[in-house]
Amino acid sequence: MKTILNVIWLVLGGFWLALGYCLAGIVCCLLIVTIPWGIASFRIANYALWPFGRTVVDKPGGTGIASTLGNVIWLLVAGIWIVIAHVTTAFAMAITIIGIPLAIANLKMIPISLMPLGKEIVPTNQPFVKIYR
Repeated sequence: MKTILNVIWLVLGGFWLALGYCLAGIVCCLLIVTIPWGIASFRIANYALWPFGRTVVDKPGGTGIASTLGNVIWLLVAGIWIVIAHVTTAFAMAITIIGIPLAIANLKMIPISLMPLGKEIVPTNQPFVKIYR
């Protein structure tokens, strides 16, 4: 079922969403100071291509002051606008019955789009999260 939903998601909006995140990642990487947000944009683009069967968790060990500060800057510059776009497209997807799971997946992407630093995308069937030392 996850594969069917992922294919429908990819066709009905996931490809364009991932393309937008990739474009944002390229722009962020070109502006040397914003490379951490560029890397986060590429991670979100990968998640936007195939969201069913994966979830977002906090990285083990917590987040540091740098990622917290980076998330606040991201929130003020781009996060709010991305969340508005996700809510708008989720509403449009939820109009049809087949679009309801897609709308839920779109809303599921809001936390990582709002605060991307210090998060990790893991499979839902993974029994434990990798611990980085």
